Amino acid sequence: MDKQTDTQLANIQKRTGKSLDQLAQIVRSSGLTRHGELRAMLQSGHGMGYGDANLIVHYVLQSDGGSSAAVKPLTDVVDEIYSGAKAPLRPIHDHFMAAIEALGPFEIAAKKGYLSLRRKKQFAMIGPATKTAVEVGLNAKGLAANPPLTVVPPGGMCQYKVRVSRPDEVNAQLLEWVRQAYEGAG
Repeated sequence: MDKQTDTQLANIQKRTGKSLDQLAQIVRSSGLTRHGELRAMLQSGHGMGYGDANLIVHYVLQSDGGSSAAVKPLTDVVDEIYSGAKAPLRPIHDHFMAAIEALGPFEIAAKKGYLSLRRKKQFAMIGPATKTAVEVGLNAKGLAANPPLTVVPPGGMCQYKVRVSRPDEVNAQLLEWVRQAYEGAG
């Protein structure tokens, strides 16, 4: 496992007060077999968030030799997201991620085609929007929409989005919007 996955697993243990072995025993003794059922059980019965529960289920199924896909190192997932025609966007992603490390601790959950950045709840997401731009989605309240920040219609994954075409567009204004979203996520 990569460093970020190790960090997330350590944080899960701190939040739950249970070791990985104890969490694995909860999963194994539940009588459930489907990934989604196991994840839902950890969420509802043990107060875990979606990303934490999802990672624990992957971890247990992988260590048990189950049929679930193995937990891939985050760098491999990011390599897949930024492959082929979207490979030129990787420097934007890397620059953004390096810039937001100063905010403090947060979880990274790999999704299909993007990364979800979470504290108690998702505060941002990042992934390719097109072959020429990365989209940063933000969950925040009260941001003044002005270019390049645009409001997303209700029902979306985020309330705001910013398209970034070059690493130098990861600027002080974008980082301030991300900071506000980060602080609002708990």
